[in-house]
Amino acid sequence: MNPQIQPVPGRRGPLAGVRVLELGGIGPGPFAGMLLGDLGADVVRVDRPAEAGSSSPHPVLHRNRRSITIDLKHPRSTETVLALAADADAVIEGFRPGVAERLGLGPESLLARNPRLAYGRMTGWGQDGPLAQDPGHDINFIALTGVLHAIGRGDEPVVPLNLIGDMGGGGLLLAFGLLGAIISARGTGRGQVVDAAMSDGSATLLAMVHGFLNSGRWHDEREQNGIDGGSPVYGVYRCSDGRHLALGIGDDRSYAALVDTLGLVGDADFAHRDDRTAWPAMRKALAEAFSGRTRDEWERVFAGRGACVSPVLSLTEAPAHPHNAARGTFLSDAGGGIAPAPAPRFSATPAAEPAPAPAVGADTEAVLAEAGFGKEAIAGLRREGVVR
Repeated sequence: MNPQIQPVPGRRGPLAGVRVLELGGIGPGPFAGMLLGDLGADVVRVDRPAEAGSSSPHPVLHRNRRSITIDLKHPRSTETVLALAADADAVIEGFRPGVAERLGLGPESLLARNPRLAYGRMTGWGQDGPLAQDPGHDINFIALTGVLHAIGRGDEPVVPLNLIGDMGGGGLLLAFGLLGAIISARGTGRGQVVDAAMSDGSATLLAMVHGFLNSGRWHDEREQNGIDGGSPVYGVYRCSDGRHLALGIGDDRSYAALVDTLGLVGDADFAHRDDRTAWPAMRKALAEAFSGRTRDEWERVFAGRGACVSPVLSLTEAPAHPHNAARGTFLSDAGGGIAPAPAPRFSATPAAEPAPAPAVGADTEAVLAEAGFGKEAIAGLRREGVVR
C-alpha cells in the first residue's frame, strides 16, 4: 500500500488503502477492477467525456468505483493521467498492444512517474506473439488453447458463456497478478508490468486436465472422461417438467447414496461406477428414472442423502434458494436488481456491502483535487475539454 494514500471513507476490506486507476475498457478489465473494489480498494475509473452524466452501462461490473471523465486523445490528458497514477498502487489498461504507448500512457511513462506502480495490461493474445494485434473474443481465446475443444457433447463443442477466457482466464488472473505485483513492490520498491492475456489464462485454467492428459488418464475427445459428461453420474438429466438435475458424483460414498435412493442396489449395470462398458446402460436407466418426477420433487427426495444431486437453477431462481439466501450469496442493488456478493470472505477484514456504480464522471472534481489540481486548474481542464 502506498503510504501517502488514505482509505476512502466507508471503504473496508483487506485492500482498504490500495488505489487502482482503471483506464476504461470493457469485460475482463472492469471485472478485475470490480474484484479489487469489492475487497476495499479505491478504484478510480477513467471514462469518456462523451458519456459524462449518464448511468453506468455496466452497473454490476462498475460497482465500488469512482468515475472521472478524461479525453485520452486530448494532448493535455497525458499529464492529467500521470498525475493520477503518481499515487496509485496499480493501473489497469485494456488497449490493444501499442495504443497506450501512443497515448503517452504506456508502462515506461507511468513507471517513470511512479516506480512502485503495478501496471496491469489486459489483452486477448498478450503483448507479443503473431496474434498480438489481432482482434478476438472469449470464444477465440479458448478455441486456440484447447479449452473449447474439451467442453460439450461428443459431436460438437458448447459455448460456455464468456466465463473462461474473459472472466476467469482474463479478469480474475489480472487481479491476482496485480496483487502479486503490489506485494512485490512493497518489499522492493519496484513496480512492474503484469501482462495478462486471456489466452494464457485460459490455458492455465486447464492445469488439472493437462496433468491427467500427461499421465494417460484423459482422453482428448469430448464425453470420454469422468468430468466432461462422459460418465453417466457426472452430468445433467431432464425431469418430467422439462427442468434439469445435475449429478456430480466422483466418490464411492455419494455413488452409493445415489444407487440406494433410486433403488438400484443389486442392479448389475450399477455395480461399479467406473465400468465404462456399463455407462450406456447406466445413462439410459438414469434418464428414465429422472424423467418420472419434477425437478423440485427430486430435490426433496435427495435432500440430506449426500448423493451430490442438485437442481439446475435459472439465474432468477438461484438467489432464492435457501442455501444461497442463508449465506447471502446474492445481493439486491439499489434498483432492485440482483448481483453476486463479494467473494471470497474474510474473517478479520470483511468487505463492505458493494457501493452502486456511479454516474459517469460523478467524481471528476474530487479525484482531480486529491491529485493536487486546484480549482482554477480543474476549470481550465474543463474549458479545454480534457475533462467533463
